[in-house]
Amino acid sequence: MSYPQTVIAKFGGTSVADYDAMNRSADVVLSDENVRVVVLSASAGITNLLVALAGGLEATERFVKLDAIRKIQYDIVERLANPQIIREEVERLLENITTLAEAASLATSTALTDELVSHGELMSTLLFVEILRERNVDAQWFDIRKIMRTNDRFGRAEPDVATLTELASQQLAPRLEQSLVITQGFIGSESKGRTTTLGRGGSDYTAALLGEALHASRVDIWTDVPGIYTTDPRMVPAAKRIDKIAFEEAAEMATFGAKVLHPATLLPAVRCGIPVFVGSSKDPKAGGTLVCNHTDNPPLFRALAVRRKQTLVTLHSMSMLHSHGFLAEVFNILAQHNVSVDLVTTSEVSVALTLDTTGSTSTSDSLLTTSLLTELSSLCRVEVEENLALVAIIGNQLSKACGVGKEVFGVLEPFNIRMICYGASSYNLCFLVPGDDAEKVVQKLHHNLFE
Repeated sequence: MSYPQTVIAKFGGTSVADYDAMNRSADVVLSDENVRVVVLSASAGITNLLVALAGGLEATERFVKLDAIRKIQYDIVERLANPQIIREEVERLLENITTLAEAASLATSTALTDELVSHGELMSTLLFVEILRERNVDAQWFDIRKIMRTNDRFGRAEPDVATLTELASQQLAPRLEQSLVITQGFIGSESKGRTTTLGRGGSDYTAALLGEALHASRVDIWTDVPGIYTTDPRMVPAAKRIDKIAFEEAAEMATFGAKVLHPATLLPAVRCGIPVFVGSSKDPKAGGTLVCNHTDNPPLFRALAVRRKQTLVTLHSMSMLHSHGFLAEVFNILAQHNVSVDLVTTSEVSVALTLDTTGSTSTSDSLLTTSLLTELSSLCRVEVEENLALVAIIGNQLSKACGVGKEVFGVLEPFNIRMICYGASSYNLCFLVPGDDAEKVVQKLHHNLFE
């Protein structure tokens, strides 16, 4: 059963950070009668505190973090007209967190981490339902884990779309006629019923997956910025908002680190052509960006994105010269260690690869384990450079336009550029620079290409 006008609205952590923010978000929800499903992240700061607890802490540190979590949530509870209704529920979840944090201090695991981290979304959604009920809105709380079936890759679980669609039409769709449904982003459950998470940025993904499963007419992503900009306005105050952008461009921006949308987020929406609107819950009247299937007259240069914490691995081997299968062997080793390669450039006797360490909830930072390096070293000479930044220029038909190189690299004369990737996609041109130069590089490029 589908509702032609169903809108899915997702609110990020800052949009549900405290009582006032939650009320602003409630205003946004109630201003559009087509919003039938609301997907929430945890209140700002909660997820980081829970991830820290999941890493296993000493008793005193544990109490400090638990106290911080309690304070954030109770500051909201205390401002409700009837706080006693919800107090017990929140208390029960806080007791759960305490028990799980104690368990983590004895032994950590990815499954335990997901179980712990999921409590942020469970709490924010319970509180939000209460805020709506105080306004006499018929809102009901729904546990997304009943329908969001995933595999058991804890920390970065992948949803089973067919099962989700089936369960959503059985358990979620019938509720939309009666009331507004409030549910959790970012979390799911695997076949044995254990809680999983979809990786950082997963709440947007949840919203898009629900949009697809319920045949929604639009997915609204409410954050703390009114839309998608030509680059991060905190880095370049002159950055301009893009009113309409094509899926491909937005996905490229997200993939290359623009903080606005998680790259995987858009996939379910793209698959069935559902437009995605990005706006600010602090200032909903400011408008936003509509991401849709295509736009008229797309510009050559659309935006700049930066992704920090990049690692460059260069592999040198004389035996690469005219030999077959060297690259296959390298990629095979990386695949066995679950490392996905981002960019690749090759010469006669060497290959350079970048690895992206962002995006997983797991606490281990380095993908380059000793065993991986040992294995690669038996094949060739390995050089590793860390703390690099990837700067991506997003545009249209870039590989067919003339003079792009001069326009881009002409202004970057003062900077050391470590690697360039161009030509594989007509939507982007990207290169690596030392991490400390990233901001200056972006400011210079933005000035030249967009101002």
